[in-house]
Amino acid sequence: MTDLPALTELLDSARIVALPMHTRFRGVDVREALLFEGPEGWAEFSPFPEYADAEAATWLSAGIADAWHPRPAAVREGIRVNATVPAVSAERVASVLARFDGCRTAKVKVAEAGQSLADDIARVRAVRDEMGPEGRIRIDANAGWNVDEAERAIHALATFDLEYAEQPCASIDELVELRDRIAYLDIPIAADESVRRAGDPFAVARAGAADLLVIKAQPLGGIERALRIVAEAGLPVVVSSALDTAVGLSLGAALATALPVLDHDCGLGTASLFADDVADARPRNGIVSADRVVPDPVALARLEASAERRDWWIERLTRCHALLAADGR
Repeated sequence: MTDLPALTELLDSARIVALPMHTRFRGVDVREALLFEGPEGWAEFSPFPEYADAEAATWLSAGIADAWHPRPAAVREGIRVNATVPAVSAERVASVLARFDGCRTAKVKVAEAGQSLADDIARVRAVRDEMGPEGRIRIDANAGWNVDEAERAIHALATFDLEYAEQPCASIDELVELRDRIAYLDIPIAADESVRRAGDPFAVARAGAADLLVIKAQPLGGIERALRIVAEAGLPVVVSSALDTAVGLSLGAALATALPVLDHDCGLGTASLFADDVADARPRNGIVSADRVVPDPVALARLEASAERRDWWIERLTRCHALLAADGR
């Protein structure tokens, strides 16, 4: 990134928020984020706490680009999004889906640590029952299975007419083998972690390890870099959330509106997983807007993180900014 703003420019407007969630998701009950304002508007820096600084710095570059540079021109307006169903019991599925107004697609978390395939089957069955035969169901294992487990699970879940299976296994070699094994089921494989956390985001496409890519604006370093990856990979894509606040979700939606081709509902409806947010970014009739979000000052005050967490995030921001400066980004 050229013209990296001074650290003081970020610190002047930095607000650290802690958003409570309706249901534990991805091991998170409260989602923390650092928000800051630049010449183009508000942006977000929210790599997960366990991520090392080198990886987190890429998320910061995305936020800076969004706050200091105009977004690309949109080629479409509102974005259709999927509902996201955490690894809840089957009895809770209906209440989760009810928070996603008008969504025709659901992404269902599976392969949760401490749960069984029977739990996954019950959850996916409950989603199918709620959505009816017209609904689209995709599953996301977050690399939780080995190849044998993935083959067995996808075979068992195929009866529910899956749109695709997202990141069933961790490695590219495993995805290649699994794709070959389940070819007879005609269920596409989507890659997420193998793209956004990979040193080489194109390796998945070169290896023939996936049928489509799940891309996320923050982890990939922003809209422009994400668009370059999509163009070079040559695979269909789904734009998804990194469990962003309303501010970060608007960045993902802007990426989705800029893509030349977008044939799948996107995973940008995750505001419905939060019990509170800095602005209302929940889907309406299955659609979210790509308009820039201005946080509500009252919500910023209400959701302000503790002094201890503020210090932690400011120190992290400082370290990541130094990495960007040293790298010339």
